[in-house]
Amino acid sequence: MAHRKLHHCPQIKQDQDPILITGGAGFIGSHTVVQLLNLGKKLVIVDNLCNSSEVALHRAKALAHNPHGSLIFHKVDLLDGDALQQVFELYTFSTCIHFAGLKAVGESTLIPLGYYQTNVTGTLNLVQLLQKYNCRNLIFSSSATVYGLPPSDAPIKEDAPTGAMNPYGRTKLYIEEILRDTAASEPGKWNIILLRYFNPVGAHESGRIGEDPNGAPNNLMPYVAQVAIGSRPVINVFGNDYPTKDGTGVRDYIHIEDLARGHVAAVEKIQAVIRSNKTLDCVPYNLGAGRGYSVMEMIQSMSETVGHALPYRVIGRRSGDVATVIADPSLAAKELGWKAEKSLMDMCRDLWRWQTLNPEGYSGSNSPPSPSMASPLTPSSTLHPDIALPRIPATIIPSTTKTAVDGRTTPSSMVTAPSPVTSPGPAPTAKRALQSAF
Repeated sequence: MAHRKLHHCPQIKQDQDPILITGGAGFIGSHTVVQLLNLGKKLVIVDNLCNSSEVALHRAKALAHNPHGSLIFHKVDLLDGDALQQVFELYTFSTCIHFAGLKAVGESTLIPLGYYQTNVTGTLNLVQLLQKYNCRNLIFSSSATVYGLPPSDAPIKEDAPTGAMNPYGRTKLYIEEILRDTAASEPGKWNIILLRYFNPVGAHESGRIGEDPNGAPNNLMPYVAQVAIGSRPVINVFGNDYPTKDGTGVRDYIHIEDLARGHVAAVEKIQAVIRSNKTLDCVPYNLGAGRGYSVMEMIQSMSETVGHALPYRVIGRRSGDVATVIADPSLAAKELGWKAEKSLMDMCRDLWRWQTLNPEGYSGSNSPPSPSMASPLTPSSTLHPDIALPRIPATIIPSTTKTAVDGRTTPSSMVTAPSPVTSPGPAPTAKRALQSAF
């Protein structure tokens, strides 16, 4: 089937080697976008907006202060191999940062096939195109869930045993193995960095971008913030009989801005390796603060930030939860020159600022209208006076499997896409989606 071409957007020329970011409109992606734009990078964002918002990209561009940075957005699902290939035909990418994927542990146990299809097949489509178009520099958004059940409370190093305990974690682990095999199959060609996150918290200090989960949040602090704003009645504490100082689980929390800096450090690491005519092959790094806070400490800190005690109730433990999970981030400090800098109170203050300024998340914003084949190509400048967003149609077939971003809960009606590796091309009845230049 012949491809119907995306319209070329002149803001980014192929010889400028932009960075491809999948899932760039999500929580971690949008914060990383701001920092890369501040460095003057040229970015191409691919996201299907299943559980993210284009508003985040408008705001990210407005927050960046370097006029040399630029951003183009394509609404494309990684499961649509043909549409994704059309993006690759427009640019010569220097590096890819791969955020896009489903990330809700509980949901993954209910629809495991959807998680394997979306996360693993989407990544296979992406990596095959990176290989085909000779971009062998990849930063993968992995997770500390690959470590499974830690054998002790000691900080976890990258060489610790792996063994994920749920379908979500296994998709991350399988993708890591796929990427190792890919690098090993072409020795001396690939630079792949696996960033294993612990628990991102907070928001941009402006309060303009932050975490906007669909439905009930899966993570502690977004839930705490929604209780604080009055959207939910009470915080559930899952067990208070762990062998910790207050009986509640201890986790390593990292400010989202520190985590975004970790991605910038990874990009710079790959660039330095290329300049030295060497390769990394495939290397994992932990991105965590290296210290833990209990659930009760997190609730107490947020209560202090809000100015009053937040209601909570203790209920039973969740299956698979462990007492303490803390990162050993020393390898990232040594080889990436990165370490977490922001404090727990920074996390709480920035999260609260985001929550109070955006009580309904991005849905309360004056977001651009949904595109349609009949709508004119009109700019949207309602979000920020300096941003013109032309409505340029691009071809995509909406996939029945939704690719979410950064841990957002996805509809439980998700079904698997029809092809295991190469997804079908656009059908004659395909609708129109966006290619937007910021």
